[in-house]
Amino acid sequence: MTTAEILERAKKAKRNMNITSDRKNAALYAMADSLIQNKDAILKANASDVESARGQMNPVMIDRLMLDEARIEGMAKGIRDVAALADPVGEVLSRVERANGLIIEKVRVPMGVVAIIYESRPNVTSDAAALALKSGNVVVLRSGKEAFCSANAIVDAMREGLEKCGLDPDIINLVQDTSRASANELMRAVGYVDLLIPRGGAGLIRACVDNAKVPCIETGTGICHVYVDKYADIDMALKIIENAKTSRPSVCNAEEVCIVHKDVAENFLPRLKELLVDKRIADGKIPVELRIDEKAKAYISGTPAGENDFDTEFLNYILAVKVVDSIEEAIDHIASHSTHHSDAIITSNKENAELFTALVDSAAVYVNASTRFTDGGEFGLGCEMGISTQKLHARGPMGLAELTAYKYRIYGNGQIR
Repeated sequence: MTTAEILERAKKAKRNMNITSDRKNAALYAMADSLIQNKDAILKANASDVESARGQMNPVMIDRLMLDEARIEGMAKGIRDVAALADPVGEVLSRVERANGLIIEKVRVPMGVVAIIYESRPNVTSDAAALALKSGNVVVLRSGKEAFCSANAIVDAMREGLEKCGLDPDIINLVQDTSRASANELMRAVGYVDLLIPRGGAGLIRACVDNAKVPCIETGTGICHVYVDKYADIDMALKIIENAKTSRPSVCNAEEVCIVHKDVAENFLPRLKELLVDKRIADGKIPVELRIDEKAKAYISGTPAGENDFDTEFLNYILAVKVVDSIEEAIDHIASHSTHHSDAIITSNKENAELFTALVDSAAVYVNASTRFTDGGEFGLGCEMGISTQKLHARGPMGLAELTAYKYRIYGNGQIR
């Protein structure tokens, strides 16, 4: 089926989306059940994707692509979690009664057809479909070629769940063409796509933001910083940074830059190297490559930081390290290099924490916690459509509310102006 034909079907399905919350929830549970029932087919398709990726992707990115039974169970749980959330459609955001007797209500409504272009994470397929359905939207998914077989099997399973509930399977659609042409077609689909969400690397996001003729949300590449303040608890800082960098380095909320105040650098940096490099080598794990600036060289060995290392989303076991003279310098560095995704300060000083959270202009700003929490599930949204790093309409993890717009309903009894 061509992309144009899929868009026509999606537009037609949009007219059938006046569905009660109970029917939406029943469909979501059926979709989750169908994922589990079809797990063998999904795993087989995923094995094909992984095999094709070997030699083309680094091991960290292959892990991002790979599915197993536990991850499929997690995808199903994410769908069920969305079913358990309140339905945003129809929520009255405000109600005003004017002096002339008009009653004006501001009410949440679906966007319509939401298209998402994404790369190599198969779980995005189920997350996006679940959020779109619960928020009353039709979804058009366009997976990267690396994950296409997986996405196709996942979509087949979810559409089977929809059909069992008597709903139009074209509520969930997968573009069959993984070439650049199909991405461009979605960007230009005026009258068919009501919202476009790119989710992937910097190149994909920039292409969509620069070229889309339909409304587009800028989601985040994540150059995430952790600043270790002069008042930091060093043990806490090490624990947080180990998690932020190594728990899953291929995701957008992983730490890419560590900024250290000069007053704690002599104590902190050797312990950081011991934890992320020496101990990991001794334990048979992939060590973190530390790319250090000139000041950090006085305390630890590592790879000299290059011109672009503080502006790179590594998505790998690499961490850029910078030593600063003050919290103000740390904040200035983040302002110059951040992608406005997630940044953290480790400090026991309340005034510094307040200064950092006030001045760091990112979607999520942390005090004494890992950046890895920037996630729809961790924020109580069930799952997410992406992490928005812009300020208009949506910012941070995009859940159900962020997939709605609003309209005004006005009730009168014959008023004229």
